[in-house]
Amino acid sequence: MGVFDRFKKGLGKSRENLVGRVAELFSGRENYSPEVFESLEELLIESDLGVDLALDLAEKAESRLKKDKVSGDDLDAVLALLREQLREEFEGLAPEKEGEIGSPHVIFLVGVNGVGKTTTVAKLARRYQGEGKTVLLAAADTFRAAAVEQLEIWAGRLGCDIVKHKSGSDPSAVIFDALSAAKSRGRDIVLVDTAGRLHNKAHLMEELSKMRRIAEREVPGAPHELLLVMDANTGQNGIQQARVFKEATDLTGIVLAKLDGTAKGGVVLSIGRELGLPVRYVGLGEGLDDLEPFDADLFAEALLSRE
Repeated sequence: MGVFDRFKKGLGKSRENLVGRVAELFSGRENYSPEVFESLEELLIESDLGVDLALDLAEKAESRLKKDKVSGDDLDAVLALLREQLREEFEGLAPEKEGEIGSPHVIFLVGVNGVGKTTTVAKLARRYQGEGKTVLLAAADTFRAAAVEQLEIWAGRLGCDIVKHKSGSDPSAVIFDALSAAKSRGRDIVLVDTAGRLHNKAHLMEELSKMRRIAEREVPGAPHELLLVMDANTGQNGIQQARVFKEATDLTGIVLAKLDGTAKGGVVLSIGRELGLPVRYVGLGEGLDDLEPFDADLFAEALLSRE
């Protein structure tokens, strides 16, 4: 399955919801009343684009559709216009191209419990292995024995190294040992699975800061990436969590997990616009290969495709 097909499959629920309702809204219309675009705005809000963005897109759609005299019966033209608008919104929000990776390249994954951090660690490991890089996993979520066990299972399936301590250990000690092991073994990538932090728990945020200091002391510039894993199903509530995480630590990007399980895929746009953070990866399924680098063009095309 090609990348575009992965996006189409992963965004199936969102696409069916959005395209179907756009078709109902515009079908058979030669002239557009203000109520049509108010309904479009409501539809975009329900798709989790956020109020401000939904209003902007609805206003732009009204201007362009009337200017170009697009008939509501020409659904392809209506969808093409909306896709163009989405692409324009994504401009400037795309993540920077990954430069030359130092050794080891250290990536922390953070977020609240239940968003899919541990599985995302495994999916990232698979992606890097596919690029020919060697990976070491650091089981720094020492509060939950189940998290360490899960990561250990993934490491076995992937055939990559894992550094773990017993339950209740100091996560910073795990970081120290993991980076020491990565350097001595010549591993390219270190992926750190951290404890599920409630963004309002000060001591957990302080612990994360300590882990970062240890990492920087052992590997210059580490952590090189600090990715917040979000569950797409939480929508706007997740954005509020992300906002607090951003204030508490230097996030470099977002991983939006479980996008295939929601009909509100528009949350991707809200994240970029409201937080000014790039969406680095999106989870489009449950398999190890179902994590894709975010691509604005593919996303817009897949979300607003009739097929």
